[in-house]
Amino acid sequence: MPIISLKGKTILQILPNLKQGGVERGTIEMAKAIVDAGGTAIVVSGGGAMVAQLQRIGVEHITLPVGSKNPLRWPSIRRKLRQIMTDNNTDLVHVRSRAPAWIAIPAAKALKIPVVTTVHGRFKATNMLKKYYNSIMMRADRIIAISDYVSDLITRQFPKAADKITIIHRGVDVDLFNPKAVNAQRTINAADKLNVDENKKIIMLPARPTLWKGQEVMIAAMAKLTHKDAVLILVGAGAGRDAFQSKLMAVIASHNMQGRVILAPETNDMPAAMMLADVVVMPSLTPEPFGRVAIEAQAMGRPVVAFDHGGAVESIIAGTTGWLAKPADVDDLAAAVDTALSLKPRARQQYSKRARQHVLDDFTTDLMKSKTLTIYRKLLK
Repeated sequence: MPIISLKGKTILQILPNLKQGGVERGTIEMAKAIVDAGGTAIVVSGGGAMVAQLQRIGVEHITLPVGSKNPLRWPSIRRKLRQIMTDNNTDLVHVRSRAPAWIAIPAAKALKIPVVTTVHGRFKATNMLKKYYNSIMMRADRIIAISDYVSDLITRQFPKAADKITIIHRGVDVDLFNPKAVNAQRTINAADKLNVDENKKIIMLPARPTLWKGQEVMIAAMAKLTHKDAVLILVGAGAGRDAFQSKLMAVIASHNMQGRVILAPETNDMPAAMMLADVVVMPSLTPEPFGRVAIEAQAMGRPVVAFDHGGAVESIIAGTTGWLAKPADVDDLAAAVDTALSLKPRARQQYSKRARQHVLDDFTTDLMKSKTLTIYRKLLK
């Protein structure tokens, strides 16, 4: 990563909470990058389990309900946030969500502090009120879009914002997601936790327990596979609510997939879990704004299958590092997974090598950090 100095500068990042997810991980990664660049990093959010990760790298977290969507509460929260900015001699504010933006951007502008926003989501406007709600993110000095897909969604709604947008893809820690760094014991532990039979062909779908991630369509695709010995591991589904799990169990029963689909818990060692997979799938029903699973799987040298939409189109080279199936097409999804499972050892090794190199070239956290720090530096000048 190129050396970019932020010595003597304080960067304040704001997001709704620090519970889990890509937005939260990106915040923590950038907090460390700011510290490594000699600056002071502060994060303001409603709190959550991931605050501990910030504290481990020496970053201050300030708890404030900036994720509130109640406009009546915004003025009082804004006053507190403005005081935080003043007390900490804040030089730049980075906002990562719309509700916090409505609170933070007016405060920062009043103090003449430059603002960066990152649009992480699909950013769709179903009506004029929603468009107005989205518009706050356009009032920043620079706008980061996490993919070409997200950038296109922004400029369709706000064409005049095009000149402010920089596309910075999310990154993966290639030291953490490195097959050579995962020892046998970690893989054994992951197999035990996820209840995986390593003698079977393993299809892995790691995702939050929400149905738009495509668990149902993947279960339906299982019934069409020619590899009848394959097992689908739905990592994270076992942590879902009872209604979510009951829904999936009913779908499993309707396709006679009992014993071939496992609702597994979340894991805190995804690199080791992915080592168990013969293929990793990301069959999201609606387009992923980016989709970190795809680049994490490629970094681990796993064949990856996703639907041909959203951020997956940008992170997977079809036929070279993975496969892109027709969106929501069960037959095409099954065919792509079958192709991945049919790879001979030499072909699999070549896919693995190409996939990891693809991530090393274009999707590392170091690259993401460097591009973001460059934006900070330009605004601070």
